[in-house]
Amino acid sequence: MSPSVESASSALPPTERRNPRSMNLDDLNTLEVLQLLNTEDRVAVDAVAAVLPELAPVVHEAARRLRRGGTVHYFGAGTSGRLGVLDASELMPTYNLEPGRVVGHIAGGPQALVEAVENAEDSVESGRADASALSSDDLAIGIASSGNTPYVAGALESARGAGAYTVLISSNPEARVAAHADQHLLLNTGPEVVTGSTRMKAGTAQKLVLNGFSTALMIELGRTWQNLMVSVVATNAKLRERTTRILCDAADLDAYEASALLERTGGDLKVGILAALGEVSVQEAIELLEEHAGSVREALRDPRSTARRP
Repeated sequence: MSPSVESASSALPPTERRNPRSMNLDDLNTLEVLQLLNTEDRVAVDAVAAVLPELAPVVHEAARRLRRGGTVHYFGAGTSGRLGVLDASELMPTYNLEPGRVVGHIAGGPQALVEAVENAEDSVESGRADASALSSDDLAIGIASSGNTPYVAGALESARGAGAYTVLISSNPEARVAAHADQHLLLNTGPEVVTGSTRMKAGTAQKLVLNGFSTALMIELGRTWQNLMVSVVATNAKLRERTTRILCDAADLDAYEASALLERTGGDLKVGILAALGEVSVQEAIELLEEHAGSVREALRDPRSTARRP
């Protein structure tokens, strides 16, 4: 590679550079391609591990703001935007999170979830407009592999101007959008196997960060007990079976006892666990959970609960 080419390459974001380990990609057989992809995917896992000490305070900040009535918003374009919308949309059925508490925004709107919307990511004004309702109670997370996406820049600029706490997730140490972020979570995923295809390592690392962030956030807000999904909304037969099974495991009940208790609680798994383990009435369990911000663990520690722990 000539010095001029090397210079041009080094000026690009890491995700846009050529990966020396995949230069002969089209000369590999299928198994070799898959093995190379798998090896490179491990880079994404290591990149996420490196930012966990910086991610933990972001979780605490988000929990603090949600407790005082604020909201969390993800902003991204293309793959990054889709990952944000996916993560936000899964929190309601999994953790019974109220609509509008964690919201995903994608450049180009809903149409961009299933097809490319030309030039949507280039609009700073669209980002500002999508973030225009944020306030000082909120937290905004911009997701941009290159760290230079105008839509994300507009969103974080607007959010920060309103007093929201702002975070950027990128794979570029020279990310320009970081100027609008209180915290830059830098994922060092490097060049992609297919040059510039950031749905690969960069996207995988983003998905892992979002999974970790939102799961830890729900745990901090008391939406789990032990390692059980106690806030799940039973909207279908599979989930109704799951809630019964969880109550059986949590309170050492048989399926008949668990089903009968869930019938009395209106399907509220947390109330059922507290009523069974704390040996309190359903109404008392409801009141205890309200007093302890929905945390089963804290409600079980209340003196009014006998806390018959498994």
